[in-house]
Amino acid sequence: MIPIPYLSQQPVDDFGLNFSGLKYSANLAANADTTLTIPGNARRYKAVIITIPGGAAVWMALNTPATEPAGATLAQTDSEMIKVIGTCREVKSGDVLHFHTTTASTPLSVILYAINTNS
Repeated sequence: MIPIPYLSQQPVDDFGLNFSGLKYSANLAANADTTLTIPGNARRYKAVIITIPGGAAVWMALNTPATEPAGATLAQTDSEMIKVIGTCREVKSGDVLHFHTTTASTPLSVILYAINTNS
């Protein structure tokens, strides 16, 4: 399947994106490391990651397992919380996205848009 190009001037939180041929979804298990390896069809992608409003907190990390916060003190971490409307991050082919939640059956969707670039 040919990757759908992502246009850098096009917002990722509107209704203007084309349908992508690279869509992934899962109902995340509680306290499990759920991963997605970015395919090699393009060198770089915009990954649009969505979970449901009012749902459980979902933590995401790149190339390392995602973890929830360890305590009440701010500490450096490799994980970030996904906002429910949609989080967009640039990823490279071969990267591995890791997802973690403490609530079973938390729906998650990842849609990839290829970035046309020479770098």
